Amino acid sequence: MQESSLKRLSRFVFTYWPFLLLSTFAALFYVVFNSASVWVTATMINNILIDFNDMLVDNKRLLSLNELSMNDRLKLYSNSILLKDTAIDTVSTVCAALIFIFAAKNISLYIKNISLSVVQYKLIRDLRNRLYAHFHHLSLSYFNKNKSGKLTSVLVSDVDNIKNSLTQIFQKLFVEPLNIVFLISLLFIISKKLAVIALLIIPISGLIIFSVASSIRRRAERGQAQLAGITSIITETISSIRIVKAFATKFFEINRFAKETQKYYKLMLRKDRLSFISSPISETLAASIASVLLWVGARDVLVNQSITSEDFLRFILLLFSLFRPLKSLGNVVNQLQNGLASADRIFAIMDTKSDINDIENPYNISDLNEKISFNNVSFSYEKNDKKVLDNISFEIKKGEVIALVGPSGAGKSTLVDLLPRFYDASGGSIEIDNKNLKEIKLNSLRSLMGIVTQETLLFDDSIRGNIAYGAETVSDKKIEKAAIAANAHEFILNLPDGYNTIIGENGVSLSGGQKQRIAIARAIVNNPPILILDEATSSLDSESEKHVQLAIENLMNERTVVVIAHRLSTVHNANKILVIDDGKIVQKGNHKELVSTNGLYKELHKMQFQT
Repeated sequence: MQESSLKRLSRFVFTYWPFLLLSTFAALFYVVFNSASVWVTATMINNILIDFNDMLVDNKRLLSLNELSMNDRLKLYSNSILLKDTAIDTVSTVCAALIFIFAAKNISLYIKNISLSVVQYKLIRDLRNRLYAHFHHLSLSYFNKNKSGKLTSVLVSDVDNIKNSLTQIFQKLFVEPLNIVFLISLLFIISKKLAVIALLIIPISGLIIFSVASSIRRRAERGQAQLAGITSIITETISSIRIVKAFATKFFEINRFAKETQKYYKLMLRKDRLSFISSPISETLAASIASVLLWVGARDVLVNQSITSEDFLRFILLLFSLFRPLKSLGNVVNQLQNGLASADRIFAIMDTKSDINDIENPYNISDLNEKISFNNVSFSYEKNDKKVLDNISFEIKKGEVIALVGPSGAGKSTLVDLLPRFYDASGGSIEIDNKNLKEIKLNSLRSLMGIVTQETLLFDDSIRGNIAYGAETVSDKKIEKAAIAANAHEFILNLPDGYNTIIGENGVSLSGGQKQRIAIARAIVNNPPILILDEATSSLDSESEKHVQLAIENLMNERTVVVIAHRLSTVHNANKILVIDDGKIVQKGNHKELVSTNGLYKELHKMQFQT
């Protein structure tokens, strides 16, 4: 899984190859100038510590040699630039060289970092956009099985976690390996024996770092899952705050939240214990090996005289310069585990296929011309579950109003959910104008339908924006006309900013009846030929119901309508009423026929009207 997520992230990253190429060249220049800065610093210190005449003598010795080692060649080259006739002139030249080298090094570092930042933020933007777009392609059943808090956590927290990880990874992964290669090369050029001793640190540190990496990733995965649970609790509690207050369960919710945050605290602390231990151990090992090198090098300088003091000084400076990129690269491994843990969760969602898909070359439809047919339709939410709908058959002719009535849980809402293909029938078929719904392009199918439900969903936007939702271009006149037809124009004008009034999250500043009328106006603007009303007035008081019912009658005009009704008074004028019980149609007919026949409809009617 790790390789798969890393490979997939890499594919995203390499789409921005021009910025990566620029960053790579800048990193290369940075590494060259960084190594040069260490080399020149050693020259500066050496110039101060030893007699200047000795430097001149050593330079003449190098010039007289017939065969030069790479170390000798580098020293001669640097001397040709830095070494002048007097000590003070040499110091001045070295100081000027240091200013130039550090300026060039840091300009290269800036170009490298800003190029990688572009890659990083483009990646996060595109990854988040892809994931959000994928949410819209998933079927309704997926969202029924997964909490909104968990999905929000993945979209926000996990993508952010990748960003935080990549901030470290990108800024170091391109430069530190090059830095290490250059510095190690210089160490070998100066002294092979000392370099071999120094390199003992790399496999030992690597073993420590990679031994804890897998544990860090496991804990990071569990931590992100726990954070998703916390987000889910927050989402549920805030959306249900009225219920929490009504049932006086605030202490229960506070304790439940505290338990989850305590679990998250423990998981993250365990992860950080592992993460933070690798660096101190590596650094301690580095210091131990550096001490050994100082002892061995001092003997080579003072006793064996196999290496000059200048070379040994340069070697030690390069060695200590090597520790920083090694340590930094070790931290990258830990950060990478955190990022990949989040990547696993992101790609797990992106790999989820929708249950509802278009076939190849589907039909596009723009209107209902004749009828809608349900042919022996059965449905269950899971394969081996009890059937929610069982062998349902009926027709809806164009312009008809069909009402579905029956007790709660009978399958009415499930039946209408099959029409826009929120779910697909488990058996049988549904057709529009003799075309199977599965053969019709989803977008064109759903564009035929307007849906008004009991639970009205509005956006934290203006009333104008909510009414116009889903319509690409709509005039103010058309919005106002829709509001008049929805019996909403009058109350809208009485609001502080009229049609520009921001109504808050899910229309919190409006009453239930007002929200329903806004939803009806939205449906009128889209002008759908098929209308689905799912208990649109059942939660309203009598006064609000009158306003909404009038709006619904305007909306139903010259449309094909499927009504789910809890209040039977709203379906007296339906062309046909289907009485559904336990997933089956148990009665059919109009109100007059059904109320005069013994059966479930008559019983429901008696219960509501006490006759």
